[in-house]
Amino acid sequence: MNSGTLFVVATPIGNLDDMTIRGLEVLRTADVIACEDTRKSRILTQKWGISARLVSLHKFSESRKTEMILERLEKGENVAIVSDAGTPAISDPGGMVVRAALDKGFKVVPVPGPSSIIAALSVSGMDCSAFTFLGFSPRKNEQRRTFFEGLSKEGRTCVFLDTPHRIVDTLKIAAETLGERRVALMRELTKFHEEILAGAASEILADLEQRQKVKGEIVVVVERSFRPLDKIDLEEIVRSLIDEGLSGKRLADEARRRFHVKKSEAYEKFLEISEGPHEDQFRKQP
Repeated sequence: MNSGTLFVVATPIGNLDDMTIRGLEVLRTADVIACEDTRKSRILTQKWGISARLVSLHKFSESRKTEMILERLEKGENVAIVSDAGTPAISDPGGMVVRAALDKGFKVVPVPGPSSIIAALSVSGMDCSAFTFLGFSPRKNEQRRTFFEGLSKEGRTCVFLDTPHRIVDTLKIAAETLGERRVALMRELTKFHEEILAGAASEILADLEQRQKVKGEIVVVVERSFRPLDKIDLEEIVRSLIDEGLSGKRLADEARRRFHVKKSEAYEKFLEISEGPHEDQFRKQP
């Protein structure tokens, strides 16, 4: 008898219509679907007319349920793993089963689909050619501070998850640590109340603190740290922008956007250059 296949199936992060055609076919033909929460997965299966048996596979049961899944694969059954939303094993249960199945030589097949991480990055307006996923932010302030101190030095765009009842405390530490670094907060992605807030952490914090309550799943993207520039590089950048007719804060904004230079450093270099013989020329434009 041929052994079965373990399918790792991504499910919608909010809008059930985001379920892929292939994902639906896999769930319809699976002998059993292992779910993070059978009650939530049943909403999906009922909408799409899927009748496969559902069994629970959450973080408290994964260790003891892994052997059961391996036995089913051994018997030739196909097993699909789903989490409440997104992709199993990515800050969700499933990783232990996948590792065990691979170690036993069973076929493991990914069925990609919706991802809150990729969705958030795609609308962050930041450089996503390289990024780091940091999981959930820490619960305690001391751990949060360490978390953001490390993040502040990261040369790649960073993305992490947070909860609505912790996000204000998270942003307080972020505001102290990240300064003017660009942050994009996505709430309830793909759902009816979807919202994107972008700006400095302090600006987003001020917005959320005015609300009686923050609701929904949250993904936060943080701009990568700026590469330190030596004196000659920074001066060349600022002079090139001056040659384009830019000055003052507009020049600093462009230096930040195009060359990932800190606005404060670009503006300071502009003032230093403008103190030269042509000071009046540079100060015409605020």
